[in-house]
Amino acid sequence: MDDGIVRSISTGLSQKGVRDHNERLLLSLLLRHGELAGSDLARLSGLSAPTVSGILRRLETEGLLSRRAPVRGRVGKPSVPMALAPDGVLSLGLKIGRRSAELLLMEFTGGMRRQLRLDYDVLRPGPVLDFLTEGLGDLCSDLSPAEALRLCGLGIAAPFEIWNASTPSLEFPEWNGTDLRAALAGITALPVLAMNDATAACLAEQIYGRGKEFRDYAYFFVGSYLGGGIVLNHSLYEGHRGNAGALGSLRTIGPNGESRQLVDMASLHLLQTRLRDVGLDPARLSEGPKTWAALARHVEPWLGETAQELAKASLSTCSVIDFEAILIDGAFPETIRHQLVERVRRYLATQDTRGLIVPRIEAGRVGGNARTLGAASGPIVAQYLLNTNTFHTTEIVDQAG
Repeated sequence: MDDGIVRSISTGLSQKGVRDHNERLLLSLLLRHGELAGSDLARLSGLSAPTVSGILRRLETEGLLSRRAPVRGRVGKPSVPMALAPDGVLSLGLKIGRRSAELLLMEFTGGMRRQLRLDYDVLRPGPVLDFLTEGLGDLCSDLSPAEALRLCGLGIAAPFEIWNASTPSLEFPEWNGTDLRAALAGITALPVLAMNDATAACLAEQIYGRGKEFRDYAYFFVGSYLGGGIVLNHSLYEGHRGNAGALGSLRTIGPNGESRQLVDMASLHLLQTRLRDVGLDPARLSEGPKTWAALARHVEPWLGETAQELAKASLSTCSVIDFEAILIDGAFPETIRHQLVERVRRYLATQDTRGLIVPRIEAGRVGGNARTLGAASGPIVAQYLLNTNTFHTTEIVDQAG
């Protein structure tokens, strides 16, 4: 698909995609619970059966819902469960990281159709924008005209103030002052939504991971730098300026008693530094669980220190809001995630918890792809799902005007 076609991709769906409250409510319930009959949706939503029936018919006609096999065995007519149609909405997500960028084409229900990756030593705007331009053409080339009309937007996940890092090797001054939205206007006509990368990871966990299990929780994502997110009343809470859940900025104490931030004490770049100091290539961490096991003598102390910091941070977070749970995820193998969670639980048992209700410490489920998946989820949530918080601050811009 050439640049002209990529640029012309708008979306008929997005023009009518800002659903009303009741439609968003039913779509959100189906995403959270899976397929449900109209009677179950009426009970969960508090809407009348005729209202639910009318909305379901309309959403099915628009291709957002599909019928499942009738459920028999009850008195009366068989009930017909409804479910989200995976291809009812499509979305694109771009994750901009300090060492790589990823572009994803995602379905309504979280299925990943295709994903592209660009690795680099130095993060510069030009190569990332070129990757996006070429990647959009690649990912969209296989879409039928009908599927192209179901693209609802492009979500972007990037670190907050990506040009400003406490580690000089991770500073990228070229990004300071870069108007990403203006650059994107020349690449695609799709609506664009941007958010913090850890916030995006939290969003992915909320709608496609274990977040469905909890009403209110705080979320820690351990990447090259640690970040977080907050969910209240089953919805991501972004704050007035979109920077709520900046848990990496929580205060802690350094090894010499100095004041530090959590991000400086509990991030993957600390483990990467350990490996460099002994002449090992940190890129080996991307090779999978066996490599992490082989590097156990370096991973073990990092795990212990990170768990201790996360245990203290979990209590600090719960002193502000009485969270039901703390979810921990990161860009590492599942075995490491579960080891980290178990250690946080043990450290938590040794902390002073006077005046606090100790939260559950649980492992996230989405893993290292959470930030990209969350980026693609952003336009879907903004246009189709219910946000139970009083405001939604992440601005969505329709590039088509």
